[in-house]
Amino acid sequence: MTSLKPINAVGLQSDICRVCGRPMPKGATKCAFCGFEKEKQQGALEIVMQKKDCNLLLITDKYSLRYFTGFRGGEGLAAITENEKLLIVDSRYTEAAKEDTEKASSGFSVVEFNNDNPKFKILDEVILGIAGDVKVLFEDKSLTVAEYREMSTEISKAFKTYFPQFEEQLRSSGMSWYPAGDELEKARRIKSAHEIALLRKAEHIGDAAFADVLKILKPGMTELEVAAEIEYSLKKHGAEGLSFDTIAASGINSSMPHAIPSQKKLAEGDFLTMDFGCIYQGYCSDMTRTVVIGKADDEMKKVYNTVLKAQTEAIAAVKAGLVCKDVDKIARDIIAADGYGPYFGHGLGHSVGLYIHESPALNTRDETVLEAGMIETVEPGIYIPGKWGVRIEDMGAVTADGYDDFTGSDKSLIEL
Repeated sequence: MTSLKPINAVGLQSDICRVCGRPMPKGATKCAFCGFEKEKQQGALEIVMQKKDCNLLLITDKYSLRYFTGFRGGEGLAAITENEKLLIVDSRYTEAAKEDTEKASSGFSVVEFNNDNPKFKILDEVILGIAGDVKVLFEDKSLTVAEYREMSTEISKAFKTYFPQFEEQLRSSGMSWYPAGDELEKARRIKSAHEIALLRKAEHIGDAAFADVLKILKPGMTELEVAAEIEYSLKKHGAEGLSFDTIAASGINSSMPHAIPSQKKLAEGDFLTMDFGCIYQGYCSDMTRTVVIGKADDEMKKVYNTVLKAQTEAIAAVKAGLVCKDVDKIARDIIAADGYGPYFGHGLGHSVGLYIHESPALNTRDETVLEAGMIETVEPGIYIPGKWGVRIEDMGAVTADGYDDFTGSDKSLIEL
């Protein structure tokens, strides 16, 4: 580093354990309550950099920023080298970023960029502190081509403007860019006890919203009205936002797994599929329930029970050590055995965390071995074009010997 002066967070006299949420003495590396070692979580970035043989990591994805720095603002840039960890934000977020990084005990220093201290000037100062060739690791899965081009060219421009005396040094040392792929996302796969508690709470909010909407569903309501009632209830019960756009699909529309709510009115004899989730303290929930408006006929009951059996048996099989695609096969085989194989086209489930679709996924291709602490949805479905569809979805945590199901809502066939 040259003249860069970070804005260090100050104020709290203790750190907060990321796992159990209890106070830790300032500077302590291990929580006295739950035994969590900060070094293990904080070392994940260093491990990724060593694996990719890079000496500068740039984090731009808002979910990665929150996970590794604690910053909730979403707009910023983290720069990590062997010697320092900086969170670079503009004046809108400076104070919040200081509070967030301090609370998370993430070890990041906050630097504000502005007209007098532009972002790429700050990055150049970071680069000047690196000896030898600069190997930049960047998040190619979230950075757009335009953003990548801007970043790589503006760094060079800033050198010409602010550090012309070092421009030749930069050219001679060389700068190369390397994609991080899914390495940072992999580091987020195993959830801590604290994260699991937040995910469980988010799912319980979904349960409460489902109980609320069951009381008011009736023929004549539109799908848009159903979606609005669900979203209102989620907020009423403490959600800070939606983890994805709410799906409320009835009758023929329920044959489309990701149907968009419309002005179609609920009618007697309709299946109604409701797929929804919320965000609680940054963490997402996801659940789906399918009910019948009125009475179900024999075929509807058969399809529903097939989906329920597929989901129940897949959940019963989940545990650490099982391969993702093998869990998918359990549900898929049950649906195929009842003659509905062609009507189950999507994967059985996916991981959930700060983002609604994380890895690994329960599908026909994912060969990841499940580990305790991973979060997975289990959501088989049958969708008959031109007719109707059924999906049932729970969310929970993989454990050493099973599945900790967060979703408490009834899964028996509900006729309204």
